[in-house]
Amino acid sequence: MASLKRLLIGSPMETKRLKHEKLPKWKALAVFSSDALSSVAYATEEILLVLMLLGTSVFFYSLPIAVAILVLLLLVTLSYRQIIYAFPSGGGAYVVAREHLNPTVSLVAGAALMIDYVLTVAVSISSGVAALTSAFPGLLPWKVEIAVALVLLLMILNLRGITESATVFAYPTYLFIISVLTLIVVGGWQLWHEGWHGFNYREHASAAHFFASGYSMFILLRAFASGCSAMTGVEAISNGVPAFKPDSSKNAAITMGWMSLLLGTMFLGITVLAAGFGVTPLEHKTVISQIGHHVFGNSIFFYLFQMITMFILVLAANTSFAGFPQLVSIIANDRFLPRSLSARGDRLVFSNGIILLSILAIVLIVAFHGETHSLIPLYAVGVFLSFTIGQSGLLKKIWKEKEKRNITTLVTVMAGTIVTGLVTMITVVAKFTQGAWLVIVAIPLLVWMFYRIHDHYEKLGEQLKLDEQEWTRRKKMLKPKVIIPISGVSKVVAQSVQYARSISNDITAISVIFYEEEEQKLREKWEKFYPDIPLHVIYSPYRTILSPILDYINEMEKQANGSPITILMPQFIVKKWWHALLHNQTAIILRFFLIMKKDIVIATLPYHLKE
Repeated sequence: MASLKRLLIGSPMETKRLKHEKLPKWKALAVFSSDALSSVAYATEEILLVLMLLGTSVFFYSLPIAVAILVLLLLVTLSYRQIIYAFPSGGGAYVVAREHLNPTVSLVAGAALMIDYVLTVAVSISSGVAALTSAFPGLLPWKVEIAVALVLLLMILNLRGITESATVFAYPTYLFIISVLTLIVVGGWQLWHEGWHGFNYREHASAAHFFASGYSMFILLRAFASGCSAMTGVEAISNGVPAFKPDSSKNAAITMGWMSLLLGTMFLGITVLAAGFGVTPLEHKTVISQIGHHVFGNSIFFYLFQMITMFILVLAANTSFAGFPQLVSIIANDRFLPRSLSARGDRLVFSNGIILLSILAIVLIVAFHGETHSLIPLYAVGVFLSFTIGQSGLLKKIWKEKEKRNITTLVTVMAGTIVTGLVTMITVVAKFTQGAWLVIVAIPLLVWMFYRIHDHYEKLGEQLKLDEQEWTRRKKMLKPKVIIPISGVSKVVAQSVQYARSISNDITAISVIFYEEEEQKLREKWEKFYPDIPLHVIYSPYRTILSPILDYINEMEKQANGSPITILMPQFIVKKWWHALLHNQTAIILRFFLIMKKDIVIATLPYHLKE
């Protein structure tokens, strides 16, 4: 197993190498922004899918919706650049709320972000597989299996380390950016020369007609909420600031600016092309695939574009593999999650967080059968809730700092807080029946779990705290009574008896027999070697071993009246693993039952066989 681990993730790294495992801006853009950038592959389609409820005549309204989303993206980017400078330790909305709001609100932000990261992996992988099956429909029956395999592949790549995985993911990300910008330029040139032949509201539906019913307004808001999936992953850079090379805050802020500019350009460009070409969502044929086919035809460039899109959608999940482990390590350090999530693995990454994320994402993919449109309604609630909480905390911080207060920054953050708050409410209402209620239920459950974990650690700390008076009393502890369970007299038992004599003068051997005539033979052999150590023999007419031993130990525990008892279990260790299958594992089972007892120490003394 150790050899397999080395083969898959590489040799362990020394702790002092951590400072070299920092990312330059061009690699960080690929690691932390692949989710946001890749969302352009499905965000426009999500808008059109909702607008379809009113017919294709209203598809032109995808353009003003896209512009509204870009304004929101600008506000959030400006606010989160401030968060990056104010909180260089990372953690994003969770840390901001922890420092400037209250613990419960910060945990809500943490829960929302954790859910979002898991959904990011599930949605990105499922979207990547959808892009693949759009070009190769024969793979449709295997989409869930392909998605699970891709999650496992990403898990292994990320377990290999930050720098190594960043190099792998950088090139496909930039290839996707170049291919999408090429698609927009070539498609724009075609529209310029061929003319706009898509959906035009002047010809199909007037504004008065569209806004005539309240239901139409609701559909418009719902389309806006669905299109906001383009902003998922925007906060990832603020969560992972420590992963950047020094000056980490400055480099993270610059990278966030690059990411927002590229995201806005690509999202608006694809939305314009979809409207200009009159693209409508089709089953098993993505909108971006249809645009690619319209621009590149049935050439090799179309299939190349599809493959690149698939790769970036799969690698978009890497944003979560970078952000989720960082976030849960911070929450774990605050003792709201298991401490194991805060520990770095062999390759200086938070291995347990990476593995946990992979497991949760696979569960979602299997549960929703790898359907992107089933997963996306769960998606944006947590994102915008964390946006709102993070900006609220930042707003409170700026308001407190009267000397450093900047009116422009204050107004920007306040506007961002209000708008993201409204988007959160719109998203909850618009997507509630589609599955958003699951996230709304999951967040308080996670917060409840956080507090239960924290209470456990608090109580543990109180119980393990040692004062001077208690230490003085502990130093006067008596030597323990030692009980040695045996099945016969052998070298294994001899070793245990020798060790028992070194720690105590009160030693008793215990043996369970199935036939009464065995007792005399056992006693004769025992007294020949150990006449000074009493042997307690228990007859078990029903051929059980555990119950008689446990009953005897319980009786000794009552008689000891709080004094320590050590159960010293002789055990031989076989040379080959399969030899263990040939022997009873009574010692292991007995240990399992005794470990919960208060005043009993369980010790195993191994005797290693040579052959």
